[in-house]
Amino acid sequence: MKKDLHPSNYRLVVFKDMSNDYAFMTKSCINTNETVKWEDGNEYPLVKLEISHTSHPFYTGKMKLVDTAGRIDKFKTRYAKK
Repeated sequence: MKKDLHPSNYRLVVFKDMSNDYAFMTKSCINTNETVKWEDGNEYPLVKLEISHTSHPFYTGKMKLVDTAGRIDKFKTRYAKK
């Protein structure tokens, strides 16, 4: 195996799904400026996620409609003329 191939700064990091407030801890070497107090009373680095396995439609089996900036309304007004 090659030496110094993998990063050496692995530590425990909390990942939090911001759409449903689900959080889990795992080892990672990702850089982050935020921290959070975990269930054991210690502070760990925090990485905010937009989507995880608890909110992704493939894993949940539910389709979640997210209408940002009125995409559906824009589509309907654009094609209503035709």
